[in-house]
Amino acid sequence: MEYDDSIKNRLRRIEGQIRGVLSMIEQEKDCRDVVTQLSAIRSAVDRSLGYIVAMNLEACVRDEVEKGNKPDRVIKEAVEMLVKSR
Repeated sequence: MEYDDSIKNRLRRIEGQIRGVLSMIEQEKDCRDVVTQLSAIRSAVDRSLGYIVAMNLEACVRDEVEKGNKPDRVIKEAVEMLVKSR
């Protein structure tokens, strides 16, 4: 599966946010500020996960069926992936 630059950029921003939180912790910043930043990171990760699932789900299902996997099994796995992403 090939990922476009927009998702890579999203993940790089998240990486930067995490480094920022580590720095905040090392500087003993107020816990409310740390929690606020962690909440923003969680939201960004959730949006990234949703984006990846949405962009790739159809292609993944099609590829698995073309490989000879049973459609009912592929659909079950797709549903499980959607549930995990929530």
